[in-house]
Amino acid sequence: MERQNGLRERLRIALSAAGDPDKARAQQAYMKSEMPYFGVASPELRVLLKPFLAEFKPANRTEWDETVRALWDGATHREERYAAIAFAQHRTAKKWQDADTLDLYRHLIVTGAWWDTGDVVAGDLVGPVLGSYRRKTTPTMREWAVGDDLWLRRAAVLCQLKHGTDTDLDLLSYVIEANIDDTSFWLRKAIGWALRQYARTDPEWVRSEVDLFGSRLSGLSRREALKHLGGSG
Repeated sequence: MERQNGLRERLRIALSAAGDPDKARAQQAYMKSEMPYFGVASPELRVLLKPFLAEFKPANRTEWDETVRALWDGATHREERYAAIAFAQHRTAKKWQDADTLDLYRHLIVTGAWWDTGDVVAGDLVGPVLGSYRRKTTPTMREWAVGDDLWLRRAAVLCQLKHGTDTDLDLLSYVIEANIDDTSFWLRKAIGWALRQYARTDPEWVRSEVDLFGSRLSGLSRREALKHLGGSG
């Protein structure tokens, strides 16, 4: 853990030095974030992280997992959370991107409890694991979709955004059906987004689902789903 703490402190110093206080205030206001920002924009953050990621050579899954958690749980500013996600996506971690990683990603989604981090974890981390280990991970997505945590439910709806023709339509229908009656903006938006994205692959299937759900589908979800299909329903 000493190594992880040292990395976190060095990263924090670099972020603080690169930050812009005016930009930080604007970022925090836009994101409606309780956690402050240093004021490092996304392109600048990617450049800043390169040397840290280049030197990161975890010996095993435990070291990688502990590093991600240390950066995430010890964060004082939001860019540190974004850095933790970058470390979770590290090239050396590819061999550990399996069903067992869902415990880590669940932690990030639940404790992050906001769309900027949760959506990236859902689409770029949970999604690939689901695609590679469907038999083991589909039951977990179904559990997330009906659980008490809003952000896990949203992640279950969004986890197949990048699956295209490999989308599990039974799972997509299930996670939408499980949340269709929820009045939360975050779930209604997610349902529409998931349908809109899959419409790029199979527009007729999406039209059929929208018709099938009928009035149960919120106006927001319907508009999003049909946004590029020439109609608002």
